Amino acid sequence: MAEHPGAPATVQAGSQTLSRGIRLLETLASADRNLSIAELAAALAVHRSVAYRLLRTLEDHALVTRDDAGLVALGPGLAALSSGVARNLQQAALPELGEIADELGMTCLLAVMVDGGEAVTLVSASPRQSVAVVSYRPGHRHPLGRGGPGKAILLGMPENAWPEELRAGMSAELHAEIARGRLQGYASSRDEVLPSLTSVAVPLNLAGQPPASIAVIHVALPRGEAEIAGRLALGAQNVARAYGA
Repeated sequence: MAEHPGAPATVQAGSQTLSRGIRLLETLASADRNLSIAELAAALAVHRSVAYRLLRTLEDHALVTRDDAGLVALGPGLAALSSGVARNLQQAALPELGEIADELGMTCLLAVMVDGGEAVTLVSASPRQSVAVVSYRPGHRHPLGRGGPGKAILLGMPENAWPEELRAGMSAELHAEIARGRLQGYASSRDEVLPSLTSVAVPLNLAGQPPASIAVIHVALPRGEAEIAGRLALGAQNVARAYGA
């Protein structure tokens, strides 16, 4: 990391350590399994000893845990932090997400746009009775242009408000897909974020909140996409009403 003129080296080092710790948490949140220290070091492009020191600090705050095999997972301390993020939106959305999950037998989630180019899962609900339940943890991130939740966020935004980098690099195929999605009112995807998973999503726009979407994910759709999207659209209306929009 290049130092700015006059900036103390300790400040630069501290900023780099914090950045690496955040990236480590993001890597764990995006993974579909627990990761080894070697895998985390490779993801951060640092030596194993650096990754180990980061883990020890995060463990002290219960932000990560390690199992008997030494594999690393997100820790319970994150729950206390995440509960305060967009608390009003979470409280408004969770009951409706739970109803949709139970009704459709699919995991239901609310995703919001972050950093101008990614969608992150804010809160999710799994069906209480289902043969196969797909776990999709809060904090999971993926590009806006890949996966139903991200593409649905784009549906709810005017094109000139899309992140500039996304617009510049968007393929003609994706642009046409988003245009079709605007007409039908929902986005869908398969195998785009996680292998074998299908998603259907609709936009959710609330005053004072970042662009968002409500989505369901499963290994297979128990109903037609349009029918599922209709239920999600009703859910979005109910969340907006509960939020006070």
